[in-house]
Amino acid sequence: MTAGIDRTCSTLVGTLSAGAELRGAIRVGAVLLMAVLTAAAAQVSIPLPFTPVPFTLTPMVVLLGGAALGSRLGLSAQVLYLAAGVAGLPVFAPSGVLPPGPLRLLGPTGGYLMSYPLAAFVAGYLAERGFDRRYLTSVLAMAAGLAVIFTFGVLWLALFARPTGVGIETAVRTGLVPFLPADLFKILLAAAIMPGLWRLIGRQV
Repeated sequence: MTAGIDRTCSTLVGTLSAGAELRGAIRVGAVLLMAVLTAAAAQVSIPLPFTPVPFTLTPMVVLLGGAALGSRLGLSAQVLYLAAGVAGLPVFAPSGVLPPGPLRLLGPTGGYLMSYPLAAFVAGYLAERGFDRRYLTSVLAMAAGLAVIFTFGVLWLALFARPTGVGIETAVRTGLVPFLPADLFKILLAAAIMPGLWRLIGRQV
């Protein structure tokens, strides 16, 4: 283990800011940056003809952000992202059919959006326990967060999405099945980033 890095209880951002005079400012900046990156990822939105749920890069950024920032800061970044959307800022995925601003949370994608803070918390919680240091455990951390996103998203689509839920069978068919292969592939790629960053930091201290 590389001297100077506590790899058993610190996240990537926690390690980078450890001992810094502006430690608090660094962490606030990291939260702001992750909220901005989440908003940017949402703009890469591909509408699909068979579902009201667009294909976006947002889940991958949410999970990576949670792993890098840790549970509390990762959650905070996603709460900030949602607050910006509720306030009317154009941070949600652009869409001609989904409602804008705060009404987006009541629409068919509301469950996915509202799951982001918890998904980031889960990925961050596991990262705080070292899951992001090795590829296979990093995959598990990302998969756990992705499971939160899909569970919330599909249940909301099935039961609560306005004007009425579509039912669990339709929700699974339109809100899970089309996205699962691509999202699993994305987390397989994303899971390699955190161990790579830890190795890079280790070589520089």
